[in-house]
Amino acid sequence: MRLRNITGCQETIADSKYVVNEDILEECPGTWASRFGNSNPIRIEIGMGKGRFIHDLAEQNPDVNYIGIEKYSAVLLRAVQKQEENEKSNLIFLRMDAEDICKVFGPGEIDKIYLNFSDPWPKDRHAKRRLPSRQFLSRYDKILKADGNIEFKTDNRDLFDFAVDELEPAGWEADYITYDLHADEKLMVGNVMTEYEEKFSSQGNPICKYCIHRASKQ
Repeated sequence: MRLRNITGCQETIADSKYVVNEDILEECPGTWASRFGNSNPIRIEIGMGKGRFIHDLAEQNPDVNYIGIEKYSAVLLRAVQKQEENEKSNLIFLRMDAEDICKVFGPGEIDKIYLNFSDPWPKDRHAKRRLPSRQFLSRYDKILKADGNIEFKTDNRDLFDFAVDELEPAGWEADYITYDLHADEKLMVGNVMTEYEEKFSSQGNPICKYCIHRASKQ
């Protein structure tokens, strides 16, 4: 997907009080509780897009801290603008590449990770760039609490099948797997939709989802 450049978006993001400055990100591991000013659980969304999902979560759960991570400035700008319109003290943003998350978060610092409608990177040679790949699961393992988990949603069946196949060799187990989230009344209770989820489900595309945790070591 080619993103249209928005004039001044990088400057706006750099000046925003809602975005942690990129120059200090590597100073952040172990400091996120103090940055929020409380000891509430910290949950992150990687590749948050325009931020609808994480904005809604932050509003619904004021006793949980949320960090939205987005690589592209033009996309992150939309989430920042939403924060300016309706500020939430439990929500901040990072503009960064997801490959660097272990440089930004300390061991066991994160309570939960959300992956929503991630880039499928369809070519086989790019498999390690997929956010539910075993390479990324290894990164998540370092920053998640011992009982932390990951939720992943997508309408891309090929990507989802790949993600499920990665679990066992990466040392993870599923709490649940569904290939049609919106047809599952139990899992739809409390479901927060993303922009893409609303769009694709309205077109009749089934939404796949899993929730996973680390496998018990024998």
